[in-house]
Amino acid sequence: MSALQQLPAGSWILAAVGVANFLAVLAVLRALAPSDPMAARVRAHGQRRAELRAALLKPRSTVRRQPIGLARRMVEQLKLHRGEDARTAAGLLAQAGWRSADATSVFLAIRVAGPLLLALIAYAAAPLLRPDAGNFARLTIAGLGAVAGVYLPMILLKNAIKRRQIKLLKGLPDVLDLFVICAEAGLSLDAAVGRVGREIGASAPDLADELGLTAVELGFLSDRREALTNLARRTGMPQVRGLVNTLVQTEKYGTPLAQSLRVLAAEFRDTRMMTAEEKAARLPATLTVPMILFVLPPLFIILIGPAIIQVLATSFS
Repeated sequence: MSALQQLPAGSWILAAVGVANFLAVLAVLRALAPSDPMAARVRAHGQRRAELRAALLKPRSTVRRQPIGLARRMVEQLKLHRGEDARTAAGLLAQAGWRSADATSVFLAIRVAGPLLLALIAYAAAPLLRPDAGNFARLTIAGLGAVAGVYLPMILLKNAIKRRQIKLLKGLPDVLDLFVICAEAGLSLDAAVGRVGREIGASAPDLADELGLTAVELGFLSDRREALTNLARRTGMPQVRGLVNTLVQTEKYGTPLAQSLRVLAAEFRDTRMMTAEEKAARLPATLTVPMILFVLPPLFIILIGPAIIQVLATSFS
């Protein structure tokens, strides 16, 4: 019998408790450690810079698509990456913050295999929902699962886009003010975009990421208008599109950048105030139904309840 087998059971329990405590302390320390969102943005910008450098150094015809994973192989075998749906999906994924080619392949593969997988899962889970379900009921549930698999990926993607656009919209007025300051200080467009992206990294990381990528593209792409247009395409917001149009017109016609941005910032600030006033005006109509359901019944009970109790006590006495 070895020495390990001769140890008592209490020693094994103490050792297990010690290892569990050590892992718990590590988990707590990792949770309390400060995160560095700047590192992820630096890696993303470096990757985009490498892609642009490779695209400029290599001819477009020699760039090969190497399949990565099952999803990419499925998409390439079905030739889904060559159609209009692939370009539309890539644009929507970029608006949601997923800009890699692998994200497009995974999304297209989910759209293809999702209905089949959800149909099989629904068909297998039908007896759990209805133990007496026949074949027709199970096929009906499977059909509903297939329909959900068709629409669910796009619904989730649009919700992710909407949440990201709300985050971008919150930091846009500050970005315009910083652009005005940089333009009045004499910075060029490239320097202003890079400086504003660095300054708003803590308050608006998503918008800082987009501006950082735009600064990288401004330095590598031959057409500066394409770099600015890519910013509007990646966000899909009319406010950012207005900013891009102002920057493009400034580059084309040589109009003063600070004056144009100051006018645009005032318009955005007025639009933001009008949106807040609109929400405040809708508030009374929105609170009508909750007040009728949750405020008036307790109020009537408090006001009329004692009188009813007194009347009932007098009648029964």
